Formats: sequence, structure tokens, C-alpha cells
Amino acid sequence: MKKVIRDVSAERDRQDEMWGEQNHDPYKYLAILVEEVGEVSDAILEADFRSGSWDNYRTELVQVAAVAVAMVECFDRSRSKGGL
Repeated sequence: MKKVIRDVSAERDRQDEMWGEQNHDPYKYLAILVEEVGEVSDAILEADFRSGSWDNYRTELVQVAAVAVAMVECFDRSRSKGGL
């Protein structure tokens, strides 16, 4: 589990480097999360039906987890400012 958590944390760092701190409303964050889940689905289809590699599947799962963490971080920031 420690490697998974490290990978998710590294992905969060990568996302912050790319986009900066994100403070989306819950609906927008949900849309982002669902888009990432769709990429997991695409990775499964690519590996299973198009004889592709399963490597991208794990990468996409880490991205889903990182977006979920970003959502929690955003929620906590909002709460600390009296929001939500």
C-alpha cells in the first residue's frame, strides 16, 4: 500500500505543478473525476479487446485516486473558510 500512496502523492504533485491549486465546485470536480474514470475504462478496453498493455490501466487508476484526493483537499480548504 505504501507504494500506491506514494504514487498517488506524486501524481497530486504533478497535477499541482501543471494546474496549480484547484478549487472547483463539487459538480465540476465530479465531472473531472468521471472523465478520469472514463480513461480507466478506455485503458481496460485497449488492453482487453485491442491486445494492448495493461500498464496504462494502473496509471489511470492512480490518476482517479489523485483527483479524488484533490477533491477532499478542496473540500477541506472550503470548510476551513466557512464554505460548504
